[in-house]
Amino acid sequence: MLAVINTPHEDKPVALREVEELSPAPNEALIEVAAFSLNRGELAQLNRLEHGWRPGQDVAGTVVRQASDGSGPPAGARIVGLTEEAGWAERTPVRTDRLAVLPDNVRFEEAAVLPIPGLTALRALRRGGFLLDRSVMITGATGIVGSLAIELAAAAGARVMAVARRDAHSGLRALGASQVIESASETNERFELILESVGGASLQGAMERVAPGGVIVAFGNTSGEPTAFDFRNFRSAQNARIETLFHYSAEPPAAFAGDLRSLAERLANRQIRPMISGEHDWSELPSVITELRSGRFRGKHVFAIKHT
Repeated sequence: MLAVINTPHEDKPVALREVEELSPAPNEALIEVAAFSLNRGELAQLNRLEHGWRPGQDVAGTVVRQASDGSGPPAGARIVGLTEEAGWAERTPVRTDRLAVLPDNVRFEEAAVLPIPGLTALRALRRGGFLLDRSVMITGATGIVGSLAIELAAAAGARVMAVARRDAHSGLRALGASQVIESASETNERFELILESVGGASLQGAMERVAPGGVIVAFGNTSGEPTAFDFRNFRSAQNARIETLFHYSAEPPAAFAGDLRSLAERLANRQIRPMISGEHDWSELPSVITELRSGRFRGKHVFAIKHT
C-alpha cells in the first residue's frame, strides 16, 4: 500500500512509499481514501516529528470494511472523517465516532476540507450561544476557518463583521459578512462574540472591541506575535472574557460524528462553500508543501488519490 511518510532530512519534505497497511481496531472502519487536505498545523508537525512518521488527519473516501464491533457506516458508504495520523494513504483506519456519511452530491475533494477547519469554526461559534441578531467579529477571515465561520454565523442570523485585507472584501461579503474592515481599529462597534486567530495586534484590537459580558474565542496565533494584556482595556467591557479553543477537546468525544454530519449536510445544501485554493494529485504533495513553506502558496489545498 502507498502512503505518505515524513522525510525531514531528505531533499523533499515528504515522500510516497510502500508501507504496511494498518490494522483497524474494533471501533475503526477501514477507509479507502479518495481525498485529503493539508492543515497549517500539519506543516509544523512535519518539521517536529521523526523520519518515517505517517501524517494525515482530514480525509474523505469510502468504507472498505465496517468496524468489527458493528458500529459506524457499512462497507460502501461514502464518508468524511478525522484521524489522529496516517490519513495520507491509500487506506487508513478511522474511528467510527469520527466519521459521517456524505450525501451523494458532495465531492470527496470538498468534504476533505471539512473536519478540522469546520469543527473549529462550528465549536468556536457555539461559545457565543444563541447567535440570532447578535454581533460577531471574525478576524483572519480569509482563512478556511474564518470563511466557514462567516457562513455558519450568517446562517444562524448573526450580524457578521469580518476583518481581512482589502482585496478580499467583496468575496467575504458574498459569504455573508454584513461588513468587512481591514483592522478592528476601523470600527467603534462592540461585539458580543469575537473569533480571534491572528494574535498580536489583532488580539489587542479584539480586547478593545469586545462588548460587556461578551466573549473572545482565541483559536490561533498566525502572526506568531505575543499580546500584552491590560485589565484596564475591559473598563468599557466589564465581565467580558477570553477563552482558548482547541477543537479536539472543546466538545465531548461523542460529539464528533454529529458535528461532522451537520457540516456535511450543510455542504450538501450549499449553506457552506469551503474556499479551496488548489486541488492536486497527491503526488504533488511534496512540491505544494515546499511552496507553502516559502510563502508562494496560500490557502487550503486538497489532494486526490487515484486508485487503480
